[in-house]
Amino acid sequence: MKSDSGTVTHRTIKNYNRNKILNLLLVKRELTKQNISILTGISFPTVTNNIKELINEGLVEEAGMASSTGGRKPQIIRFLPDARYSFGVDLSLEKARVVLINLDSKIKHDESFSIKQFTNMDGVIQKIASIVDEVLVNYSIPKERVLGIGFSLPGTVNEKKMMLELAPNLGVKNISFSKFQEILKFPLYIENEANAAAIAELNTDSTKKYHNLVYISITYGVGTGIVIHGHLYRGKNRRAGEFGHMTVVKDGKQCNCGRLGCWELYASDRVLLEDYEKETGQKAESLDDFFRILKEDNPEAQAVWHNYLDFLALGIQNIILALDPHCIIIGGEISNFHNIWMEELKEKVFVKNSFYKQKDLELLPSRLGKDSSIIGAALLPVLKLFS
Repeated sequence: MKSDSGTVTHRTIKNYNRNKILNLLLVKRELTKQNISILTGISFPTVTNNIKELINEGLVEEAGMASSTGGRKPQIIRFLPDARYSFGVDLSLEKARVVLINLDSKIKHDESFSIKQFTNMDGVIQKIASIVDEVLVNYSIPKERVLGIGFSLPGTVNEKKMMLELAPNLGVKNISFSKFQEILKFPLYIENEANAAAIAELNTDSTKKYHNLVYISITYGVGTGIVIHGHLYRGKNRRAGEFGHMTVVKDGKQCNCGRLGCWELYASDRVLLEDYEKETGQKAESLDDFFRILKEDNPEAQAVWHNYLDFLALGIQNIILALDPHCIIIGGEISNFHNIWMEELKEKVFVKNSFYKQKDLELLPSRLGKDSSIIGAALLPVLKLFS
């Protein structure tokens, strides 16, 4: 009789080999079994057995023959990015956004709706469920090809307990997502929105250049996702990264969290627009609108902008001193305008000091812009397939 440990060891090795092959094909797209064996260090017979299983699962296919200098031509194996799909949901103060992605993290469907019409989370979830059903019908996707639904949430999240513990800007706490499993009928995953964005940046970067990074999510609030040695850092109580609520002004503005002078009250995109309206008496309807005005050399807009950048830089300096990362990524819609502000921000962040220089780390805009968090949410079920 096999011991429990023996059974687990065999299964672990089998899964390890399978996932190593699948991850390689995800990156390389097409390879022969011989090349897969060489690149993974897995024996050819084991590769052959795994490829048979992956073909049966519909994740890869045989795609013709490769050229040969002599002897039998080797079979090409091709990865199929549309073999599986996943939904991502981003919940913010005013709206919910729902996307469908494939295994390449490509958005295949994208729609949003206002959540103000609903009196509770149950109504929001019912609406999401109806969107999911419509998408599957419209795209002729069988339910068995959907890996799950991931949620990006603005607040402290306990993903193990499936609990949104506190979301000050939404005005809710202790929302259990476990009960929504029955409504949505797919495996559910939840994550803090900045953590989800960090996951997206980490897993859609084919270079895997940075193993220690901080993602700064600038939206209605400010949050950060911390990656250390290639893994998300959550902290003892799963609340790491709440830098948006560090005090930057003593006895400053009142925050929804109950504290005074929180960083997000001086560095979020909504504050930028609010401060412009206070300064000028005129309303910038969006960041697009604000940066259009800024490019016209409007002196009032310039004053608001420089004050905003000062506070953004102050928070980033504190993060650098606290964590000493390889890289800081700035995300949210504001990253779409990085060509306007990035160099000036670097000047403010890397002002002469005794602790760090610009060569010590990179300060970058998000490659995914406003999509980081929702792609990260949709990746939560996908990552289970590849790990």
